[in-house]
Amino acid sequence: MKIVVLDGYTLNPGDLSWEAISNYGDLKVFERTAYNTADIIKAIGDAQIIYTNKTPLTKEVLENVPWVKFIGVLATGYNVVDVKVAKELGITVTNVPAYSTTSVAQFTMALLLEMCHNVGDHSQAVHNGDWVTSPDFCFWNSPLTELEGKTLGLIGFGQIGQATAKVAQAFGLNILVSSRTKRAEFESDSLKFVALDELFSKSDIISLHCPLFDSTKGIINTTNITKMKDGVKIINTARGGLVVEEDLAKALDSGKVSGAAVDVVSQEPMQKNNPLLKAKNCIITPHIAWAPKEARERLMNTTVKNLEAYLNGKPINVVNT
Repeated sequence: MKIVVLDGYTLNPGDLSWEAISNYGDLKVFERTAYNTADIIKAIGDAQIIYTNKTPLTKEVLENVPWVKFIGVLATGYNVVDVKVAKELGITVTNVPAYSTTSVAQFTMALLLEMCHNVGDHSQAVHNGDWVTSPDFCFWNSPLTELEGKTLGLIGFGQIGQATAKVAQAFGLNILVSSRTKRAEFESDSLKFVALDELFSKSDIISLHCPLFDSTKGIINTTNITKMKDGVKIINTARGGLVVEEDLAKALDSGKVSGAAVDVVSQEPMQKNNPLLKAKNCIITPHIAWAPKEARERLMNTTVKNLEAYLNGKPINVVNT
């Protein structure tokens, strides 16, 4: 049995091992595969087992590799695979849920704390000599913000949203949640489920943790930003398409939004004309919330379990049943 990994570098840039997967067949790992049909088909070759992270497996690709029986997505989101066509062709498609919950919640708070304290900028100022030449025992170049007692609005309340709420409550934040499902067991004096417009109007910070659906696409837009408090902060560690980037950039430049921190953008890798690159007070990181080694180890371990279960005739984490 032949196994191909189409884009293995992001999961394993060299600090993990593919050995457990190679135990199940003849394994070939490509660090990257160009996003065009011909190159993808060539990379797949005559392999029966395919792994992809972001390399698209479209209808055109799948119909030209009829020997493929199993596709493992090296991520939670599986929109890179035409799962409907895969089902029609009898291909099992699996994903890896929940591996990055802790990491993304931690990163969300890291972005929030950076917006509150600008640690990196202050450290750079010290290294530039500003403290050495300061007439005072301390200085700060931007406003510093204390979180306790402020309100954090969470749009989406899956596992990552829940983990973020738990950490945020430890900082003394009050939590407002807008979610398709109200979870009464999570409600407390410091966490309430509310309608989206109420979340917009009452939150000091808004953090996105929802999937990208037609109903959530562009949810951060001029109309909804107008409903928010002046000086609101916005965090996105979910999906870039949740934000109308031009609208957010304008709100940052006007001061309506006092700061934003995004780990995802609408097109990745980021394009040089993305309006957020020139917006005021905008932290941008290159889609790394999921990427601590511990999280990637969990991803790899579940990937192996998915293949083992499939080969044993009892597939798990199947997304195209």
